[in-house]
Amino acid sequence: MIKYSGAEFGRNSYYNWAEMRFTFFGGYDPAYPRNAVIRKGLAKNGAVVRECRVSPRHKFWARYAELAARFRRDTDIVFVPEFCQKDMPPAAFLARLWGKKVIFDPLVSRFETKIVDWGWKPADSPAARWNLRIDRKAFRLADLILADTTAHKEYYCAEYDVDPAKVEVLPIGYDDELYRPADGSATRSDGPFDVLFYGSFVPLHGAEVIAEAARVVAAADPGVRFTFIGGGRTLAKAKDAAAGLANVMFIERLPEVDLRTRIAAADVCLGIFGRTEKARRVVPNKIFQSMGMGKPVITVRTLAVEELFRDSVEIRLCGEPLAGTLAAAVLEMKRDPGLRERIARAGLELVRERYSAAAIGRRLLGIAADRFGPRVR
Repeated sequence: MIKYSGAEFGRNSYYNWAEMRFTFFGGYDPAYPRNAVIRKGLAKNGAVVRECRVSPRHKFWARYAELAARFRRDTDIVFVPEFCQKDMPPAAFLARLWGKKVIFDPLVSRFETKIVDWGWKPADSPAARWNLRIDRKAFRLADLILADTTAHKEYYCAEYDVDPAKVEVLPIGYDDELYRPADGSATRSDGPFDVLFYGSFVPLHGAEVIAEAARVVAAADPGVRFTFIGGGRTLAKAKDAAAGLANVMFIERLPEVDLRTRIAAADVCLGIFGRTEKARRVVPNKIFQSMGMGKPVITVRTLAVEELFRDSVEIRLCGEPLAGTLAAAVLEMKRDPGLRERIARAGLELVRERYSAAAIGRRLLGIAADRFGPRVR
């Protein structure tokens, strides 16, 4: 697990956080959990948070002038959130013009997501080279790059020739005011045993592996139900894998308030089971959110998840993204309510302490103060 020093948590005596001013910049979605958690966390710790934002629906070349017109120079740090690689050039230009610093939080690379993970275009295609170029330029323009895991940091450094000293790790975290336990218990005695997966059905999620596991579980214990919530690229594969199963239910995307109700009603929540390299480098929102609601989580074992959580202590890990190993873990969790309760409580305690919005904001302020300190002005 990641060990945090005092500096990483921002206990810096030489800097007054309340004086640190962040401007979130670009065509980002303000409701996306990653930047929403960071913005809330910074504000909770006394930082000033402003936005210089346009709709992500606008073409990047059409939004540059609008962003420049909205930019205020009375800031310390220009923060470019997830998926906004194309907004790094104007962010860096304006920051350099007014002597500010730029923090870039890519979350994922465009090249790996679109070309490697999704298989959108061949790796030697012009589109692939274009996305690779966009990533490289964005990384080069940043004063500091954030990665959600050490595994992701190592990927950025190796793939894009980024100096490791230029990258800091800031875990995803979660909004603990939205995702919190309904009754503090992970065990229920009524109704079917409900295993929940929710997400955008991208390849790294491995939704088809979960559906295959549901088939294995159905043969061993028909009292276990699998619920899938959401839609995306691999939804059709998951439905094909679950064809004819009475213990599987698919639900379209839900408003966040209804999603939280579903999480609260689940006995076990699932993380990711993809077989892609990217799946081995990320710890997604759903893991933190489910833990924050006091639910035990099962996910595939990776170096990334083991940076943050311990197997059979705060989380239950499967050795491989295989239907059989996931099915065995689900059946074990059903048979042992004491294990579910222990994992759920330990997971909840850990995410509250280290990965709440306030904790993430505190850690980012510590990073910024250590890197830039009073000199940001």
